Amino acid sequence: MAATPTTTTKVLPAVIVGGGRVGRALQEMGTGNDILVKRGEPVPLDFEGPILVCTRNDDLDAVLEATPQSRWNDLVFFQNGMLEPWLQSKGLNDADQVLAYFAVSKLGEPPTDGKTDTNPEGLTAAFGKWASAIAARLHAGGLSCKVLDKEAFQKQMIEKLIWISAFMLVGARHPGATVGVVENEYRSEVSSLVSELASAAAAEKGIVFEEAMEDRLCAYSRAVAHFPTAVKEFKWRNGWFYSLTEKAIAEGKPDPCPLHTAWLKELKIV
Repeated sequence: MAATPTTTTKVLPAVIVGGGRVGRALQEMGTGNDILVKRGEPVPLDFEGPILVCTRNDDLDAVLEATPQSRWNDLVFFQNGMLEPWLQSKGLNDADQVLAYFAVSKLGEPPTDGKTDTNPEGLTAAFGKWASAIAARLHAGGLSCKVLDKEAFQKQMIEKLIWISAFMLVGARHPGATVGVVENEYRSEVSSLVSELASAAAAEKGIVFEEAMEDRLCAYSRAVAHFPTAVKEFKWRNGWFYSLTEKAIAEGKPDPCPLHTAWLKELKIV
């Protein structure tokens, strides 16, 4: 059953790029005035409002090409992973982003919110000029969403990057393991990896994470325990940590992520 917007929340019409699970779910939260742009179609120039980008990361270049440059500052990126290097390369340093902790398991199904026992208020967050409009849309669909400033958002984004990079890599070492199995049966492995990746990210970005990251990430894993594990979209996920390794080694410094590197090599990913 589709989520129906509540009458109290005004949902701003948007252009939605990508007709997959997330794009369709966002459209269902709207009032019927959204424009859905599918692969290869141009983004309209004359439509005011946010442009919600719900494609795979590897399609982002094509999305930019299909979007008039005058509308680039209305783009809102829903992608997982580390987008910063790509955004900076396109001059989109302050682009709007959403950390989607909700999941849509099948096309047309209502999303499941990523509320956890450590964060019952929900973990989904938005940053940027359209953040409040995004939050209103998600609230209308019965989902949580908080609006954060850039620094707070970046910390949460990297924390989610650590989650996906660590849990997927540990899961890949144990064929068939779901996220829940990793959390329950391979906790020591994932704990070591989370700690290592967090240290490397904190040093690289000059940030201090909130206490108890591992508890939060394990709680999220319990909330999405059925998710399968696989190392995907390497460039956007584990690849960022591996780039820190490559940089350190090139400078004659020790690998900041030795466990991560060893397991990537074990699985012949690098």
